Amino acid sequence: MANFQRVGSISNARVGSDFEKVAASVLAEAGIVVEKNFSVDVRISEKKKAHNFDLGTVNPPILVECKSHCWTSGNNVPSAKMTVWNEAMYYFATAPTKYRKILFVLRDIRAKTGESLAEYYVRTYRHLIPLDVEVWEYDQEQRKVETL
Repeated sequence: MANFQRVGSISNARVGSDFEKVAASVLAEAGIVVEKNFSVDVRISEKKKAHNFDLGTVNPPILVECKSHCWTSGNNVPSAKMTVWNEAMYYFATAPTKYRKILFVLRDIRAKTGESLAEYYVRTYRHLIPLDVEVWEYDQEQRKVETL
């Protein structure tokens, strides 16, 4: 069986949790304090159901989904991970419109093209990204965020 564990990490869950802390810190520097596992009712029809976003707050109303995915070791598209990003777009689309919505992603550059995974996602899946969703790309080395 293949090992899809992130090299140098204790667990992929730990990688995700640590990245959520980074996102919370970046937002705190901007004066926005968020909660982990922030619950909001989502819906397509009349039936509502609570969904936990990675981070969020009521005041100001913000929802954040964090993704620290990388290109595969062979520099290929991590197709299954893109499905997870698409799922995040679905939940953003079903969340109340009063919320600011941020997809906070790790900057990872594809060696053969120089394109980041987030740039690839926006280019390829723009049709699935709701107009009110912001894509924030975090450069771990520079400790800076760029909005795509």
